[in-house]
Amino acid sequence: MIIGAGIGGLTTALSLHAAGLDCEVVDAAGALRPLGVGINLQPHAVRELTELGLGDALAATGVETTFMTFTDRFGGEILALPRGRSAGYRWPQFSIHRGELQMILLAAVEERVGPVRLGVRFEAFEQDGDGVDVLLRDVAGGEPVHERVDVLVGADGVHSAVRSRLHPDDDPLRWGGIRMWRGIAEADRVRDGATVLVAGSNRDAKFVAYHISATDPRLVNWVAEVKVDEPGLVKEADWSRAGRLEDVARHFAHWEYRHVDIPALLAGSERILEYPMCDRDPLDWWGRGRVTLLGDAAHPMYPIGSNGGSQAVIDARVLARHLASEGDPVAALAGYEAERRPPTSALVLAHRSLPIEATISLVAERAPRGFADIADVLTEAELTAMAEAQHGITDMDVRALNTRESWSVR
Repeated sequence: MIIGAGIGGLTTALSLHAAGLDCEVVDAAGALRPLGVGINLQPHAVRELTELGLGDALAATGVETTFMTFTDRFGGEILALPRGRSAGYRWPQFSIHRGELQMILLAAVEERVGPVRLGVRFEAFEQDGDGVDVLLRDVAGGEPVHERVDVLVGADGVHSAVRSRLHPDDDPLRWGGIRMWRGIAEADRVRDGATVLVAGSNRDAKFVAYHISATDPRLVNWVAEVKVDEPGLVKEADWSRAGRLEDVARHFAHWEYRHVDIPALLAGSERILEYPMCDRDPLDWWGRGRVTLLGDAAHPMYPIGSNGGSQAVIDARVLARHLASEGDPVAALAGYEAERRPPTSALVLAHRSLPIEATISLVAERAPRGFADIADVLTEAELTAMAEAQHGITDMDVRALNTRESWSVR
């Protein structure tokens, strides 16, 4: 049983089905709709989704990303990094609407696995050597239902109820002091129409813009990040909280940005979301026995390396491979955790360090009114270090990914 019908949970269902294992997906939502904003799928995730037969659907829906370009607040180019196939990977990077991606996954699950059980909330579990007793309750009310499963997977996001049962104490949300606003609006083409454009630094104000639709080339996803407080703990974070235009717009009123009309993009957004940039400390262990965690439930991280959804896809594929290859479910989950927990824990901490922000802030200090040539502002060594820092939180080794054997289990 998979708790949660997000990107991680649905990919887990598809991966288990492809490996010949039965599963069901449970979610508290009454209906699944294409909500949210943009997301980037890295080549290591696109490879796995392609092997699940979804490559054509991704290409028909999202935008194949060519570059990630960093600029100052005037639009001066600091660094441009090729992405996806432009960087030598056999698989592309896609910029895509999160809700559209979820709908692609949902349609495949409903066709291959069966309907997702909606309006059902996970409450608790107990396990023994032979299985897991799961306590569920209909969101609309009614008596609790006990169900018996072989394995329980918590893929229920950053506020995971399964994680809270496994780790009930001392597991707070940690806020880095950065406030984020996100939205989608129609706009003229940003650069080549396939570039993730990153302007400024969140130590002052940072703005990100990229296209997310193959069918509507004017659709642009934007993200604004501003450091507003010192790091600390927060009790909760609402990822659907409505933001106000005036709150975000004032941080960019003094910008003279030549690549995007930022005020128009902000004002043209039908809905603005606002939330703190949060994560949780890496866990010493994810699960016990026949119960484990996956995706944001296991390793919520800052959304600065375009890796949250991609890592959930990788989790799903590795979990299915272990369960299909190992006769003992307990040993399979232990193998899955041993393979996935160390690299994802390292990513959480690496994202928390905000590795390129200091370099971009340095550009603003040295060239407060902009520059004509970045070579006049940063040394070659500083540019190389910036590129390596970004690669460290975003990429997998090109050759290793291109030559690795498939994780598919027949």
